[in-house]
Amino acid sequence: MTRADLAKAPHEVAAMFDGVASRYDLTNSVLSLRQDRSWRRAVVKALDLRPGEKVLDLAAGTGTSTEPFAALGARPVACDFSRGMLAVGARRRPDLSFVAGDATRLPFADASFDAVTISFGLRNVVEPQAALAEMLRVTRPGGRLVVCEFSHPTWAPFRTVYTEYLMRALPAIARRTASNPDAYVYLAESIRAWPDQAGLARWVQDAGWTGVAWKDLTGGIVALHRATRP
Repeated sequence: MTRADLAKAPHEVAAMFDGVASRYDLTNSVLSLRQDRSWRRAVVKALDLRPGEKVLDLAAGTGTSTEPFAALGARPVACDFSRGMLAVGARRRPDLSFVAGDATRLPFADASFDAVTISFGLRNVVEPQAALAEMLRVTRPGGRLVVCEFSHPTWAPFRTVYTEYLMRALPAIARRTASNPDAYVYLAESIRAWPDQAGLARWVQDAGWTGVAWKDLTGGIVALHRATRP
């Protein structure tokens, strides 16, 4: 089975997610101790979507994160570069619109969306700053960005425990539930290498977004970054 590394070659990352697609949602729920549900709710609240608004859900995978947007009456597009994930999503959720696309070269026109969001996917992009600039390009002026991503726990003692969980317990648990447990070794490594909350905020601002702010979830295990296109 395929496991990407921190070089994040796009074809390797895509192949890795193709390999975990069938049990991806189940494994994520187990590994996060079902916190993934509350994190998705926080994304929905932060986006503050209105009926009829068009929203791009990047790294949407099987569409689990996209479904709540449709339930609000918005017009979501689920985009991912793993065709295996998209295939699983299209079978499970035929009512949603799935599009294959690379976050650094999005297949959409300028100012196509009222809002853009990406959950637990920016970390897997080989050039995250380029992806943030692409998200700006496809968002209309005044449109919103919400990035939900793993981050750095704010309490030092807990941060140490969390790091040990990532590198030791997470891959072991994944062996019981995942179709490609080695992929979760990469997951742990990529989380450790990711910038902290302030570092990601600088990337968002440097890409041209304004009003950048973040909110810590679950003690900083996850951070929700919000911004607006000028």
